[in-house]
Amino acid sequence: MIALRLLALLLFSVLPGLAQAADRAIIVFDASGSMWAQIDGKARIEIARETMTTVLRTVPATMELGLIVYGHREKGSCTDIELAVPPAAGSAQAIADFVNGVNPKGKTPLSASVKQAAEALRFTEEKATVILVTDGLETCDADPCALASELEKAGVDFTAHVVGFALTDEEGKQVACLAENTGGKYLQAKDAGQLEGALAEAVVVQPAPAPAPETPKELEFNVEAQALLSDAVPLGGDNHDVFWEFFALDASGKKAEKATEYNYGGALKFKLPAGRYLAHARLGRIEREMEIDAKAGEMTPVNMVFDAGRVTLIPVFVAGGPEAGDIAFVGGKFKDGEDTGYGKFKFYASAGPVEVFGRIGKAETTETFDLKAGEDVERPVAIAAGLIVTNAVYAEGGDKVDTHDLRVDIVAGKKDISGNRNGLAGSYGADQKLYVPAGDHVFIGKLGEVTAEMPVSVGAGERAEPVLVLNAGVLAISAPGARRIDILAGKKDISGNQKNLSGNYGDKHNAYLSPGEYEIRVEYDGDKAAKSAKATVKAGERTETTVE
Repeated sequence: MIALRLLALLLFSVLPGLAQAADRAIIVFDASGSMWAQIDGKARIEIARETMTTVLRTVPATMELGLIVYGHREKGSCTDIELAVPPAAGSAQAIADFVNGVNPKGKTPLSASVKQAAEALRFTEEKATVILVTDGLETCDADPCALASELEKAGVDFTAHVVGFALTDEEGKQVACLAENTGGKYLQAKDAGQLEGALAEAVVVQPAPAPAPETPKELEFNVEAQALLSDAVPLGGDNHDVFWEFFALDASGKKAEKATEYNYGGALKFKLPAGRYLAHARLGRIEREMEIDAKAGEMTPVNMVFDAGRVTLIPVFVAGGPEAGDIAFVGGKFKDGEDTGYGKFKFYASAGPVEVFGRIGKAETTETFDLKAGEDVERPVAIAAGLIVTNAVYAEGGDKVDTHDLRVDIVAGKKDISGNRNGLAGSYGADQKLYVPAGDHVFIGKLGEVTAEMPVSVGAGERAEPVLVLNAGVLAISAPGARRIDILAGKKDISGNQKNLSGNYGDKHNAYLSPGEYEIRVEYDGDKAAKSAKATVKAGERTETTVE
């Protein structure tokens, strides 16, 4: 978790400088798939979420800050870039909320994202700053170095800062040019030595604070902070899940808006000016605080007991089975709050009843257990879900339906009291992998005007591969010069109406239809009379006809 502390300090070094200069800025946040990689057992995206939330608390309400996120909606897309929060004063909470809801999936179009941020800030007209936070290199066939030169040349006063998160030295060189070519800073969250130099350089952009009055330095540190799960279970200094903040209190007991000191660690020492403080500590979703008196000449102990334990949830399909992985959403509710994540998930919970839950698609489970303070508990979460891989054919023994025009749905096998079946999962195209609750269901396929269904069953942790026979064919119509083409039922119904099944403007139209006789009607512009024709559709075949 050293990277978490480094990343926080890096962002702290950039944002205050921007605030002092009253810049308008946009954070470009990496939500590509690589953010699921772990550092010290914790996903990079979790580290980034927590760090962003902490840093954004320090942003002045007057600062105009925005957020662009990439790679969070689609896999394999170089255009998955979203201006999530437009630059505005007081936007820090909105940015934190959006980042906390991001689910990394896709590629790393960092160059296009930085360019979009610059344009959103009207960089050719006004001073603009972009802060790129990335854990990977460009993966969308673009040159960030060339882009930096282009933005520097076209901008009024454009600057890009780059925070390289978990990059190697060689990888860092490939994105550092974005900062170097625009007069910004490249800050690398890799080790403390390199961080010290980067921070020293970043602090230059901030106005020097007024010199504090000289005070006698009797001790190097005068506050010793220790976090404990219980009275008998302390957390070590290398446990960076604990975040400490010390807020000065005035004579009336009012807390200062900004912390005097802050840092990560289970056991730490601080140097605080003499006075009264509110010590605040956060462990995951649990927060504790106490008032202390710091003195210049003596050590003040701060023992923060969280009265909590650590829980590791392991999602499985069946008890004793293999792990379900990141498709499972799990979490726990406890006295002080709730914490959630995907796949194997570790969190801290208050002692007492803990409600554990898990979800894969519409398959859900909950259970409650009692957690004792100081415990480290590992619990499997059995979520009774199965995998259904859907496919369809036009006719028995015929060709596979391999088009995104095919809609597939898995619905409950049993109808509710209103006669409806609850939807469980759905998608478009062939070979769709749908996770559903274990049990007996119905597979429904819809292609154009054709709908078919079949029963399908799947057990917990099992895989079913049903193939649905649609009994459908294709009618392809060409009508040179036509304004509109419509396909109607071959005969009238009992009420004397002839149902219009499908239509399109233009001189060509394709439709998926059930086997049978159909009537084609063609309309033309001007005074040309409409025409009609008959066509026969067969299952598993393509019928082509021309109306002239």
